[in-house]
Amino acid sequence: MRTSVLSSFLFALFTTASVAVSAAPVAEVSAPVPISAPAMQAEQGERINLNTADAEMLQRELAGVGEAKAKAIVAYREANGEFASIDELLEVKGIGKAILEKNRDKVSLN
Repeated sequence: MRTSVLSSFLFALFTTASVAVSAAPVAEVSAPVPISAPAMQAEQGERINLNTADAEMLQRELAGVGEAKAKAIVAYREANGEFASIDELLEVKGIGKAILEKNRDKVSLN
């Protein structure tokens, strides 16, 4: 008797649960949010162009580069023209070999 009552109870419980799950509302999918071109570049794993990136992007995307170093990179570029080589970053005050090597694969010149 106890087995049949227990079986009936479990059957009712599982039936109710399966009906509740199948009747659950489907979550709405929102439209994708457009991303600006510079943010999209960094998100897709593309390299940051040293000759066009602004200080904010340099700060956000490069390891070991804070606000002061990012501004120094932009100031160097404005004073000396476009970077001819990635190694030219060593000429920027505050950028040493360690920071250059951390970011070598993240930057480009075009």
